[in-house]
Parts: sequence; structure tokens; C-alpha cells
Amino acid sequence: MIGKLKGIIDSYGEDSVILDVGGVGYLVQCSARTMQALPGPGEAATMSIETHVREDHIKLYGFLSDMEREWFRLLQTVQGVGAKVALSVLNTLKPSELADAIATRDKAMVARAQGVGPKVAERIVTELKDKAPAYAALDPAVIQLSGALDEMRAPKPVADAVSALVNLGYGQPQAAAAIAAAARSAGEKAETAQLIRQGLRELSK
Repeated sequence: MIGKLKGIIDSYGEDSVILDVGGVGYLVQCSARTMQALPGPGEAATMSIETHVREDHIKLYGFLSDMEREWFRLLQTVQGVGAKVALSVLNTLKPSELADAIATRDKAMVARAQGVGPKVAERIVTELKDKAPAYAALDPAVIQLSGALDEMRAPKPVADAVSALVNLGYGQPQAAAAIAAAARSAGEKAETAQLIRQGLRELSK
């Protein structure tokens, strides 16, 4: 199995590149985001590779980093997500953005990817929620609060404060982050109004 290729960019296709490695041209499928970041023809490039072997074909998928390749693999563990949909998600979201979206249960963010409807986005968020926090750049308190909100376990003042900020036009992850910070400084017995005021101060920083 091929896990990495280092060579010279020979040419570009619509959704692939040919990478010349020692005189052998490897056809590598890529997301548009990856292709835009690669150098021009004739220049050196190194790609992390995922090899798909089927009865009727062998396909190579190329990524700029091992982390992006790992997300490509993780996404395909979700029912209804194949290589095409996984590439579409990674074309729309950077690995860090995807990790944060899943960790905070932001289904709408995942559903922005072409070919990903609400049901598939729901499955991605649900089935990968235990894996995403390990990759997310968010404060663990934010992830925990978002999970509690999603599962209706958050204390009522906290849930109401997040809801109030969402109603003011802030996104769910942004509101959850602000209220998580507010709750940490205000204490467990803080009332909804106090959390909202503190949350707005956090958002204005």
C-alpha cells in the first residue's frame, strides 16, 4: 500500500494531479483545496496518500498532511459517506474546522459541503463526536457544554443563556464558547441574566 509520494508535479486534471516519482506518473485524486495549495507543474511536492483497492480499480487519494488523510479515513467510517463525500467535506472545511464543528455538534457547518444533506451531517456529527475532541483546537469546557446542550443536559440557566445569544444572531459554537467562559468565571450558581451579560462581554473582547 502506498502511504506517501514525493515527486514532481507533472500535470493537473479537473480533480487530480499526476505526480512524477522517478519517471513513474501516479494519478492522485485530490480535493480542490489540496490542489490549490500544491505547487505548479515542474515543481516538487510531497503528499500523504490513501490507497483504495477495489476489484475493478486502484485509486490514490492525496492530502497535504497526515491529519487530513486521517479525517478522510474517519469520515468514511460513517454510514453513507464514501470517498467522494469525504473529499467534499474536506474541500469545504479544514481538518481543524471539521474537528471543531463535530466537537460542538455544529451540523449546519458540516452540511455546507456539497452532497452532504442534513441526515448525513447528523450522522457525521453523531458517529464521530467521540473522536473529534482529540483533534479539536477548542477549550474542552466548550466541547463539554456543547455536548450537554445537544443532549439537553446543560443546567437551565446555561442553556437559556446560550439560546438567548443564538437568538441575538450568534452561532451556536460561538455562543457556547462565550457562555462556557462566562459560567467558568461567574460560578455554578449564576443566573441566566448574569451569564448573558458576561457572555456578551466575552464576545466583545
